[in-house]
Amino acid sequence: QVQLVESGGGLVQPGGSLRLSCAASGSILRINDMGWYRQPLGKERELVATITSGGSTNYADSVKGRFTISRDNAKNTVDLQMNSLKPEDTAVYYCNAKMIPRTRWFEASYWGQGTQVTVSA
Repeated sequence: QVQLVESGGGLVQPGGSLRLSCAASGSILRINDMGWYRQPLGKERELVATITSGGSTNYADSVKGRFTISRDNAKNTVDLQMNSLKPEDTAVYYCNAKMIPRTRWFEASYWGQGTQVTVSA
C-alpha cells in the first residue's frame, strides 16, 4: 500500500509564507512526476506546480515567482515553498505523485488527503 502524507498547512496573513511537505511511503518501485494541486471552496481542483524526477518544473501562472516546488528523490518527498501569499491562494492543497508500486508494476496517480491553507488578515 502506497500513500502520500502532507503537512504544513495553516493560517497565514497576506504577504506571509508557508511551506508544505509531502512524503510518499510504502512499497514503491519508482516515482515519476510529483506535484501540488489546490481546490478553493466551491471551485474545481487546479494545478499549482509539478516537478519531474529529473527536476524540471512547471507552475501555474498565478503562482510563478512566488511559489517554489522541490523534491528529494532519496527521501521520496516533495515540498512547496509559498511566499507572498494572497487571499486568493486560500484552498485545500493536495499532493500528487505518479508512482509505480512494487505490487502492481504499472504507473498510477496517487493523492494525499489534503491540507488547508488559509490566507487572511
